Amino acid sequence: MIRFDYQTAFSRNIGWVSEAEQHRLRSARVAIAGMGGVGGSHLLTLTRLGIGGFSLADFDSFAVENFNRQAGANLNTVDQPKLDCLTEMALSINPELDIKRFPEGVQPRQAERFLNDCDLYLDGLDFFAMPARLAVFAACERLGMPAVTAAPLGMGSALLCFLPGGMSFEEYFQLQGQGEYQQYLRFLVGLAPARLHMDYLVLPDRIDLAGKKGPSTAIGCELCAGFAASQVLKLLLGRGKVPAAPWGLQFDAYQNRLRRTWRPGGNRHPLHRLAIRLGERQLLQRSEKD
Repeated sequence: MIRFDYQTAFSRNIGWVSEAEQHRLRSARVAIAGMGGVGGSHLLTLTRLGIGGFSLADFDSFAVENFNRQAGANLNTVDQPKLDCLTEMALSINPELDIKRFPEGVQPRQAERFLNDCDLYLDGLDFFAMPARLAVFAACERLGMPAVTAAPLGMGSALLCFLPGGMSFEEYFQLQGQGEYQQYLRFLVGLAPARLHMDYLVLPDRIDLAGKKGPSTAIGCELCAGFAASQVLKLLLGRGKVPAAPWGLQFDAYQNRLRRTWRPGGNRHPLHRLAIRLGERQLLQRSEKD
Protein backbone atom coordinates (compact mmCIF):
# COMPACT_ATOMS: atom_id res chain seq x y z
CA MET A 1 0.00 0.00 0.00
CA ILE A 2 1.28 3.46 -0.94
CA ARG A 3 1.96 5.61 2.10
CA PHE A 4 0.41 9.07 1.85
CA ASP A 5 2.62 12.07 2.57
CA TYR A 6 1.08 15.55 2.39
CA GLN A 7 4.30 17.38 1.54
CA THR A 8 5.09 15.04 -1.32
CA ALA A 9 1.51 14.91 -2.64
CA PHE A 10 1.29 18.69 -3.00
CA SER A 11 4.95 19.53 -3.56
CA ARG A 12 4.30 20.59 -7.17
CA ASN A 13 2.15 23.46 -5.87
CA ILE A 14 5.30 24.98 -4.35
CA GLY A 15 6.54 27.75 -6.58
CA TRP A 16 3.07 29.10 -7.20
CA VAL A 17 2.61 29.15 -3.44
CA SER A 18 5.29 29.17 -0.75
CA GLU A 19 5.79 26.42 1.83
CA ALA A 20 4.22 28.68 4.46
CA GLU A 21 1.21 29.34 2.22
CA GLN A 22 0.78 25.64 1.54
CA HIS A 23 0.70 25.10 5.30
CA ARG A 24 -2.01 27.77 5.55
CA LEU A 25 -4.06 26.00 2.89
CA ARG A 26 -3.68 22.75 4.80
CA SER A 27 -5.25 24.35 7.88
CA ALA A 28 -8.09 26.05 5.97
CA ARG A 29 -11.71 24.90 5.89
CA VAL A 30 -14.02 25.65 2.96
CA ALA A 31 -17.78 25.09 2.91
CA ILE A 32 -19.28 23.83 -0.35
CA ALA A 33 -23.02 23.30 -0.73
CA GLY A 34 -23.90 21.03 -3.66
CA MET A 35 -21.79 18.18 -5.03
CA GLY A 36 -23.15 18.22 -8.58
CA GLY A 37 -21.91 19.93 -11.75
CA VAL A 38 -19.74 22.64 -10.22
CA GLY A 39 -19.65 21.59 -6.56
CA GLY A 40 -17.95 18.26 -7.23
CA SER A 41 -15.33 19.90 -9.44
CA HIS A 42 -14.81 22.62 -6.81
CA LEU A 43 -14.12 19.98 -4.17
CA LEU A 44 -11.61 18.02 -6.24
CA THR A 45 -9.79 21.14 -7.44
CA LEU A 46 -9.44 22.54 -3.92
CA THR A 47 -8.39 19.12 -2.59
CA ARG A 48 -5.56 19.10 -5.15
CA LEU A 49 -4.57 22.58 -3.97
CA GLY A 50 -4.05 21.03 -0.55
CA ILE A 51 -7.02 22.53 1.31
CA GLY A 52 -7.23 20.45 4.50
CA GLY A 53 -10.85 20.76 5.62
CA PHE A 54 -14.29 20.91 4.08
CA SER A 55 -17.90 21.18 5.14
CA LEU A 56 -19.96 19.53 2.40
CA ALA A 57 -23.72 19.40 1.85
CA ASP A 58 -25.83 17.49 -0.65
CA PHE A 59 -28.94 15.29 -0.44
CA ASP A 60 -29.14 14.15 -4.08
CA SER A 61 -28.00 11.00 -5.92
CA PHE A 62 -26.35 10.63 -9.32
CA ALA A 63 -28.40 9.88 -12.43
CA VAL A 64 -27.54 9.13 -16.04
CA GLU A 65 -28.46 12.67 -17.13
CA ASN A 66 -25.58 13.92 -14.95
CA PHE A 67 -22.94 12.18 -17.11
CA ASN A 68 -22.37 15.16 -19.41
CA ARG A 69 -20.95 17.43 -16.71
CA GLN A 70 -20.69 16.11 -13.14
CA ALA A 71 -17.29 14.97 -11.87
CA GLY A 72 -18.62 12.05 -9.84
CA ALA A 73 -21.20 10.77 -12.34
CA ASN A 74 -20.52 7.44 -14.08
CA LEU A 75 -22.05 3.98 -14.47
CA ASN A 76 -20.71 2.92 -11.08
CA THR A 77 -22.31 5.82 -9.19
CA VAL A 78 -25.85 5.93 -10.62
CA ASP A 79 -28.35 6.08 -7.74
CA GLN A 80 -25.49 6.59 -5.27
CA PRO A 81 -25.47 9.69 -3.01
CA LYS A 82 -23.38 12.45 -4.54
CA LEU A 83 -22.00 13.38 -1.14
CA ASP A 84 -20.73 9.85 -0.50
CA CYS A 85 -19.14 9.52 -3.94
CA LEU A 86 -17.38 12.88 -3.91
CA THR A 87 -16.18 12.40 -0.34
CA GLU A 88 -14.62 9.09 -1.38
CA MET A 89 -12.99 10.70 -4.43
CA ALA A 90 -11.53 13.53 -2.33
CA LEU A 91 -10.24 11.15 0.36
CA SER A 92 -8.55 9.06 -2.33
CA ILE A 93 -6.48 12.17 -3.12
CA ASN A 94 -5.88 13.24 0.48
CA PRO A 95 -6.89 10.64 3.12
CA GLU A 96 -6.06 13.17 5.86
CA LEU A 97 -8.93 15.49 4.90
CA ASP A 98 -11.17 16.70 7.72
CA ILE A 99 -14.66 16.52 6.19
CA LYS A 100 -17.90 17.47 7.90
CA ARG A 101 -20.83 16.01 6.00
CA PHE A 102 -24.39 17.32 5.75
CA PRO A 103 -26.32 14.58 3.90
CA GLU A 104 -29.63 16.37 4.38
CA GLY A 105 -28.32 19.29 2.32
CA VAL A 106 -28.37 22.87 3.55
CA GLN A 107 -31.43 23.45 5.68
CA PRO A 108 -32.21 27.20 5.61
CA ARG A 109 -32.68 27.41 9.38
CA GLN A 110 -29.32 25.71 9.98
CA ALA A 111 -27.16 27.63 7.51
CA GLU A 112 -24.89 29.02 10.21
CA ARG A 113 -24.28 25.53 11.60
CA PHE A 114 -23.18 24.44 8.12
CA LEU A 115 -20.72 27.36 7.95
CA ASN A 116 -19.37 26.89 11.47
CA ASP A 117 -15.54 27.01 11.69
CA CYS A 118 -15.21 27.68 7.93
CA ASP A 119 -13.00 30.34 6.41
CA LEU A 120 -15.01 30.76 3.22
CA TYR A 121 -18.13 29.60 1.38
CA LEU A 122 -18.02 28.36 -2.22
CA ASP A 123 -21.40 28.01 -3.92
CA GLY A 124 -22.05 24.71 -5.70
CA LEU A 125 -25.83 24.62 -5.33
CA ASP A 126 -28.08 23.77 -8.23
CA PHE A 127 -29.18 26.91 -10.09
CA PHE A 128 -32.77 26.42 -8.94
CA ALA A 129 -32.02 25.82 -5.21
CA MET A 130 -32.99 29.35 -4.20
CA PRO A 131 -34.20 28.88 -0.58
CA ALA A 132 -30.92 27.23 0.40
CA ARG A 133 -28.85 29.75 -1.57
CA LEU A 134 -30.59 32.73 0.00
CA ALA A 135 -30.12 31.29 3.48
CA VAL A 136 -26.42 30.49 3.05
CA PHE A 137 -25.45 33.83 1.54
CA ALA A 138 -27.41 35.68 4.22
CA ALA A 139 -25.59 33.66 6.88
CA CYS A 140 -22.25 34.52 5.25
CA GLU A 141 -23.11 38.20 5.50
CA ARG A 142 -24.05 37.88 9.18
CA LEU A 143 -20.84 35.97 9.95
CA GLY A 144 -18.59 38.28 7.91
CA MET A 145 -17.51 35.33 5.75
CA PRO A 146 -16.35 35.68 2.11
CA ALA A 147 -18.59 33.91 -0.39
CA VAL A 148 -17.78 33.01 -3.99
CA THR A 149 -20.11 31.85 -6.74
CA ALA A 150 -19.11 30.74 -10.24
CA ALA A 151 -21.80 29.86 -12.76
CA PRO A 152 -21.26 27.51 -15.72
CA LEU A 153 -22.67 29.31 -18.75
CA GLY A 154 -22.30 27.55 -22.07
CA MET A 155 -18.59 26.93 -22.53
CA GLY A 156 -17.52 29.52 -20.01
CA SER A 157 -17.96 30.77 -16.47
CA ALA A 158 -19.17 33.90 -14.71
CA LEU A 159 -17.70 34.78 -11.32
CA LEU A 160 -18.99 36.95 -8.46
CA CYS A 161 -17.42 37.40 -5.01
CA PHE A 162 -19.21 38.81 -1.98
CA LEU A 163 -16.79 40.07 0.63
CA PRO A 164 -17.31 41.24 4.24
CA GLY A 165 -18.18 44.93 4.35
CA GLY A 166 -18.99 45.03 0.64
CA MET A 167 -22.12 44.63 -1.41
CA SER A 168 -24.15 41.66 -0.22
CA PHE A 169 -25.71 38.88 -2.28
CA GLU A 170 -29.21 40.23 -1.63
CA GLU A 171 -28.23 43.84 -2.40
CA TYR A 172 -26.86 42.67 -5.74
CA PHE A 173 -29.54 40.18 -6.85
CA GLN A 174 -32.62 41.52 -4.95
CA LEU A 175 -34.39 38.18 -4.73
CA GLN A 176 -36.29 38.57 -1.46
CA GLY A 177 -40.03 38.90 -1.89
CA GLN A 178 -39.93 37.85 -5.53
CA GLY A 179 -41.84 34.90 -7.01
CA GLU A 180 -40.03 31.71 -7.93
CA TYR A 181 -39.63 32.49 -11.65
CA GLN A 182 -38.64 36.08 -10.89
CA GLN A 183 -35.87 34.79 -8.59
CA TYR A 184 -34.51 32.54 -11.34
CA LEU A 185 -34.64 35.34 -13.87
CA ARG A 186 -32.95 37.87 -11.59
CA PHE A 187 -30.27 35.38 -10.63
CA LEU A 188 -29.51 34.58 -14.27
CA VAL A 189 -29.41 38.25 -15.31
CA GLY A 190 -27.22 39.23 -12.39
CA LEU A 191 -24.74 36.39 -12.83
CA ALA A 192 -23.56 37.28 -16.31
CA PRO A 193 -24.12 40.90 -17.39
CA ALA A 194 -21.76 40.41 -20.37
CA ARG A 195 -23.95 37.61 -21.82
CA LEU A 196 -21.00 36.18 -23.77
CA HIS A 197 -22.57 32.74 -23.83
CA MET A 198 -25.77 33.76 -25.62
CA ASP A 199 -24.18 34.32 -29.04
CA TYR A 200 -23.73 30.60 -29.74
CA LEU A 201 -26.79 29.12 -28.04
CA VAL A 202 -28.26 27.18 -30.97
CA LEU A 203 -31.52 26.13 -29.25
CA PRO A 204 -32.71 28.98 -26.99
CA ASP A 205 -35.93 27.13 -26.14
CA ARG A 206 -33.85 24.61 -24.16
CA ILE A 207 -33.51 27.27 -21.44
CA ASP A 208 -36.71 26.75 -19.48
CA LEU A 209 -36.59 28.60 -16.17
CA ALA A 210 -40.21 27.85 -15.38
CA GLY A 211 -39.60 24.14 -15.98
CA LYS A 212 -36.29 24.25 -14.05
CA LYS A 213 -34.28 22.93 -16.99
CA GLY A 214 -31.35 24.18 -19.02
CA PRO A 215 -28.46 22.99 -21.19
CA SER A 216 -24.99 22.52 -19.71
CA THR A 217 -21.47 21.40 -20.58
CA ALA A 218 -18.53 19.89 -18.72
CA ILE A 219 -16.44 22.69 -20.23
CA GLY A 220 -18.36 25.29 -18.24
CA CYS A 221 -18.23 23.29 -15.00
CA GLU A 222 -14.48 22.70 -15.17
CA LEU A 223 -13.81 26.35 -16.01
CA CYS A 224 -15.91 27.31 -12.99
CA ALA A 225 -13.70 25.19 -10.75
CA GLY A 226 -10.48 26.83 -11.91
CA PHE A 227 -11.97 30.31 -11.99
CA ALA A 228 -13.36 30.04 -8.47
CA ALA A 229 -10.37 28.21 -6.98
CA SER A 230 -8.01 31.03 -7.98
CA GLN A 231 -10.13 33.52 -6.02
CA VAL A 232 -10.51 31.12 -3.08
CA LEU A 233 -6.74 30.74 -2.95
CA LYS A 234 -6.23 34.52 -2.94
CA LEU A 235 -8.83 35.02 -0.22
CA LEU A 236 -7.41 32.30 2.01
CA LEU A 237 -3.84 33.51 1.59
CA GLY A 238 -4.65 37.23 1.65
CA ARG A 239 -2.85 37.97 -1.58
CA GLY A 240 -3.93 39.37 -4.92
CA LYS A 241 -6.92 41.50 -5.83
CA VAL A 242 -10.34 39.83 -5.75
CA PRO A 243 -13.15 41.43 -7.81
CA ALA A 244 -15.93 42.07 -5.31
CA ALA A 245 -19.57 42.66 -6.33
CA PRO A 246 -20.75 44.74 -8.09
CA TRP A 247 -17.61 43.89 -10.05
CA GLY A 248 -17.63 40.53 -11.77
CA LEU A 249 -15.79 38.46 -14.36
CA GLN A 250 -17.01 36.34 -17.25
CA PHE A 251 -14.71 34.20 -19.36
CA ASP A 252 -15.97 32.32 -22.39
CA ALA A 253 -13.62 29.75 -23.94
CA TYR A 254 -15.77 29.36 -27.05
CA GLN A 255 -15.74 33.10 -27.71
CA ASN A 256 -12.10 33.50 -26.61
CA ARG A 257 -13.19 36.47 -24.54
CA LEU A 258 -12.83 37.76 -20.99
CA ARG A 259 -15.04 40.57 -19.74
CA ARG A 260 -14.78 42.48 -16.48
CA THR A 261 -18.20 43.79 -15.57
CA TRP A 262 -19.35 46.54 -13.22
CA ARG A 263 -23.01 46.88 -12.37
CA PRO A 264 -23.51 49.40 -9.54
CA GLY A 265 -26.83 48.66 -7.91
CA GLY A 266 -26.78 45.08 -9.18
CA ASN A 267 -30.22 44.27 -10.55
CA ARG A 268 -31.28 47.88 -9.99
CA HIS A 269 -28.94 48.82 -12.84
CA PRO A 270 -30.91 50.04 -15.89
CA LEU A 271 -29.45 47.34 -18.15
CA HIS A 272 -30.40 44.62 -15.69
CA ARG A 273 -33.91 46.00 -15.28
CA LEU A 274 -34.33 45.97 -19.06
CA ALA A 275 -33.07 42.37 -19.29
CA ILE A 276 -35.50 41.31 -16.54
CA ARG A 277 -38.42 42.94 -18.34
CA LEU A 278 -37.47 41.20 -21.59
CA GLY A 279 -37.30 37.88 -19.75
CA GLU A 280 -40.74 38.44 -18.28
CA ARG A 281 -42.11 39.21 -21.74
CA GLN A 282 -40.62 36.01 -23.16
CA LEU A 283 -42.24 33.99 -20.38
CA LEU A 284 -45.62 35.61 -21.10
CA GLN A 285 -45.30 34.86 -24.81
CA ARG A 286 -44.40 31.24 -24.09
CA SER A 287 -47.37 30.89 -21.72
CA GLU A 288 -49.74 32.24 -24.35
CA LYS A 289 -48.46 29.70 -26.91
CA ASP A 290 -48.94 26.86 -24.41
